[in-house]
Amino acid sequence: MAGEVDARLAKLGIEVPQAAAPVANYVGFVQVGNLVFISGQIPLKDGKIQFQGKLGENMSLEDGQAAARLCAINVVAQAKAACDGDLDRVARVVKLTGFVNSTGDFTDQPKVINGASDLMVAVFGDKGKHSRAAVSAGALPLGVAVEIDAVAEIA
Repeated sequence: MAGEVDARLAKLGIEVPQAAAPVANYVGFVQVGNLVFISGQIPLKDGKIQFQGKLGENMSLEDGQAAARLCAINVVAQAKAACDGDLDRVARVVKLTGFVNSTGDFTDQPKVINGASDLMVAVFGDKGKHSRAAVSAGALPLGVAVEIDAVAEIA
């Protein structure tokens, strides 16, 4: 039987992928007590990089928001793995940190990361409301537009 969060995901038309395997000497998440620290997730879909580019140069705000949303879906995938497949165990999304590959004069990083924040609230309801940082980066791995990491509390 699908849980409450799975029902929301279905209603939103979101299929949560298998959590991406790390590509270096780290893990996708670490659980300490009831906190799960999720490694930075990039806009990866079906094993392929999406949304490569730099905001303020060759990517629109809307593209950046879509990239952040896709990163957030991948954060949810890691949370699902941490919860042994039961996303109803997520008691709270505690914090998101969003990194935006952007030019020095681009100042809409918070608007870009809203793509991730909005997804967390849509998926987890009030439990998805979180603290956040949205920062500019001169470059990100593989030239992606956005990277998101997270901290979640699980039951």
